[in-house]
Amino acid sequence: MLLLLLFIVGLVFGSFYHLIALRVPKGESILFPGSHCPECGHRLKSHELIPLFSFAMQQGKCRHCFSSIPLTSPAAELSTGILFVISPLIVGWKPELFLALTLASMLIIISFSDLEYMIIPNKILIPFFLLIFFFRIFVPLTPWWNSLTGSVFCFALLYIINLASNGKIGMGDVKLFAVIGLATGLKTTLLSFYLSALFGSVFAVLGLLSGSLNKKTAVPFAPFIALGTLVSYFWGESIITLYEGTLFNINQIEGMFL
Repeated sequence: MLLLLLFIVGLVFGSFYHLIALRVPKGESILFPGSHCPECGHRLKSHELIPLFSFAMQQGKCRHCFSSIPLTSPAAELSTGILFVISPLIVGWKPELFLALTLASMLIIISFSDLEYMIIPNKILIPFFLLIFFFRIFVPLTPWWNSLTGSVFCFALLYIINLASNGKIGMGDVKLFAVIGLATGLKTTLLSFYLSALFGSVFAVLGLLSGSLNKKTAVPFAPFIALGTLVSYFWGESIITLYEGTLFNINQIEGMFL
């Protein structure tokens, strides 16, 4: 029953996160005007704002002008609902759950912002950075400086890659990994970066082979960062164990700094 309630809460928050992702990069208020159809401006009524249900009942179209509602809306709602249920099942009902939900929330918002505008706004990253920073003061990693090391090292690493690649890794991605490092520590964030690159590469190769992408197609990287980070945060220790004794040994890298 509690998980069902958490799923419903996640759906509601996911709808709000989608709104943030669409409005903040454009400098618009997240409160005014109220939710409306982007095509005709029709102000949505309460029965048109029920997560997932309204989309299904309206067959994915605005009731007023019949224009298609972006699939990103129900995708954000469903993704958030699922993550809100998964988090306590893996992390447990303890203070760290707040961090899990916060991290998932940030990753949902920046993913849909990047998908829509190819932007990861500072106005989204800074509040989450501060929230995670203060949380880690009271619920620190072991050792406590793991968060700071993860944040600084990963920012520096991604910044160097940004310079070396002439901006192919954007500064939004660089700053995002600084926030992730603060939340999860050095070892988990290094794994996040590795998995993000792996998932992005697989997607690009499949896209090129299928003809849906070409070498000049710009692909938003934040969704792959989100996926890599969530996999690392929830199942990182098990994954890292598989790499022990190989050339890619995150424990050895972490030991150089902790």
